[in-house]
Amino acid sequence: MLKQVILFILISLHLNIFSQTIVKGTIIDDLGDAVIGANVLIKDSYDGTSTDLDGNFNFKTYETGEQILQVTYLGFKDFETSINIDGTEIALNIALKPSAALLKEVVITAGAFEASDEKKGVVLSSLDIVTTAGAAADIAGALNTLPGTQRVGETGQLFVRGGAAYETKTFIDGMRVQNPYNSTVPDIPSRNRFSPFLFKGTIFSTGGYSAEYGQALSSALVLNTNDLAKETTTGISLMTIGLGASHTHVWENSSLAISGNYLNLGPYINLVPQNRDWVDPVQGTSGQIIYRQKTSETGIFKLHADVNKTWMEFSYADYINVGERNNLSLKNNYFYLNSTYSDILNDKWSYRIGTSYSDNLDKINESFSVNTAEQNFQAKATLTNFTNDKLSIRFGAEYLSNKFDENYKASAQEFTTLLKEDYLASFVETDVYFSRKLAMKAGLRLEKSGLIDKVSLAPRLSLAYSIGKGSQFSLAYGKFYQTPENEFLRYSTQLNNESADHYILNFQKIHNDRVFRIEAYYKTYDELVKFEANAPWELNNNGDGYARGVDFFFRDRKSIKFGDYWVSYSYLDTERDYRDFPKAATPFFASSHNASVVYKHWVPKITTSIGVTYSFASGRPYDDPNTSDFQSERTLAYQDLSFSASYLTNLWRNFTIFYVSVSNVPGFKQSFGYRFSPNQDINGNFQSFEVTPDAKRFIFLGVFVNIGQKFEAKNQKKPD
Repeated sequence: MLKQVILFILISLHLNIFSQTIVKGTIIDDLGDAVIGANVLIKDSYDGTSTDLDGNFNFKTYETGEQILQVTYLGFKDFETSINIDGTEIALNIALKPSAALLKEVVITAGAFEASDEKKGVVLSSLDIVTTAGAAADIAGALNTLPGTQRVGETGQLFVRGGAAYETKTFIDGMRVQNPYNSTVPDIPSRNRFSPFLFKGTIFSTGGYSAEYGQALSSALVLNTNDLAKETTTGISLMTIGLGASHTHVWENSSLAISGNYLNLGPYINLVPQNRDWVDPVQGTSGQIIYRQKTSETGIFKLHADVNKTWMEFSYADYINVGERNNLSLKNNYFYLNSTYSDILNDKWSYRIGTSYSDNLDKINESFSVNTAEQNFQAKATLTNFTNDKLSIRFGAEYLSNKFDENYKASAQEFTTLLKEDYLASFVETDVYFSRKLAMKAGLRLEKSGLIDKVSLAPRLSLAYSIGKGSQFSLAYGKFYQTPENEFLRYSTQLNNESADHYILNFQKIHNDRVFRIEAYYKTYDELVKFEANAPWELNNNGDGYARGVDFFFRDRKSIKFGDYWVSYSYLDTERDYRDFPKAATPFFASSHNASVVYKHWVPKITTSIGVTYSFASGRPYDDPNTSDFQSERTLAYQDLSFSASYLTNLWRNFTIFYVSVSNVPGFKQSFGYRFSPNQDINGNFQSFEVTPDAKRFIFLGVFVNIGQKFEAKNQKKPD
């Protein structure tokens, strides 16, 4: 009996041994590299293993017949194949395909800084725009700490890579914004009209931007608004320059926000000595309505309406009639409306449609009067096809109608300018991910200006190649057109579009909460508007120019506990022969060296965020008619050291922020050039008038109370 049992066991072992099947092979990725640690198994069984350092696997299975072999690995698509298990060894060579998310680890970075709360690996967050010391929560002020920008303190606007302010355009949810800055007069800096709190993402392109956007020779500022509000809140703000109130109400699938603000610099100016003789300091009122409606899981309707009114009056020394003083007043009425709807049709198609309207009225009075009214309407539609994980195509069209109506009166003279523009454009652009290491964006934009009756075709191309984890090279080329400004079209519409070609090479590395970025560029200008001195009505397109340089950026959020800093530097070499320039020269708004150091520190024990910003710009050129060489003089180098602090607490059980900001703390002397009288004095000299800030420094204090929301100070971490 014992012999029979032993014999039975031996026979069973023999059968089991020969019923085992060896499954082995090698797994590689789309680049041919070994995939380490991939899970390999027979589906619906416990038989399987993981790949080794060479991407090899080897295991035994007792399963028989037709089975499914499954391979899974993070960042790649799941792989399945049918195998026949019949006792014969099975050898497989498998190549995994990257998932869409992995493919898009390489992104186009040439010429673009992206700030977002939703995407990973961006250079800045939208909160950075709000909290940068010296920016005073102004979008342009914060972006001026990035490389590629030039500090032009007397305007407060964005000047990018040798381009004038009019060469940078602003877009909100894809719609171009006419008059994005508060109206002002020469030598008084303006601010962006829109609060950075409105936006969840910002793309600041210093060149080579998408074919979706046009009419900007140098730069595009793309602002994407927030979606549905998260909670019902009421806010009150008390500031040294005014006050405000807001209320946001949230329903299940919609939200409505209403806000109002009153601005009055009078009390502040009475406390802080000014270099300007104010008669009626800057005042203003504004209101805003924001409505969001979620129509489906993927569809959302957005409506944004903005209305504001500002006025000011001051006395100044007349540099034309030396020795006289004049009063200059400005009144501005502005209305802006933006509505968009976006949705995903299916797994292949999505779309966005939008309209916008703006109405801007400026009234300037001195010994003359200028009334300028501008209305702008735009309609736009874009459609995107996601062909597969590696290819998407976006195309769209837009129509823009603009009316510019200006009336000038002086003594017995009166001039009226009426310009009507009907602008049409269409574009097509494709994103191609050849592999995890190589991506391309190629686009073409067709534009027609009815005002000057010209058609232009603008190609755009960008490439990005990854050389390692978080490291990549990008390059971009683009052709850009822009209709001449209204100040020239008032004399003649027989002009061509001004144009620029951008060439950009970029290296960027993002790793371990650190960002390193360096970018070289070359830009050529052609067909710029030009005219003879003192004869602006004799216009032609014979102007040209160039801009070239290198931008550097480094940000570190890792090395210092609760600390965060970035350093930027730009070198710019540019010349232009345009407008009334007698020869090619560096324009007044361009400085060769620009640098910024921004530091932020969170102090958890006192729930306070502290920020410091130092900015430097080398002297800018200006023309002194008392010298023989054009644009040969230089202003003082610009320096500014600004400080800000935010204390987070509860006031009467409501979340409250106490905020203080001081610009130019040391009181550096800042000079923005000179204006010269066109008339010689008795000694044959042209008298100069220096352009300086209204005060050495600006101090801002504010208290912001969010009613109904409580701040939990315990274990509070550094704000993201």
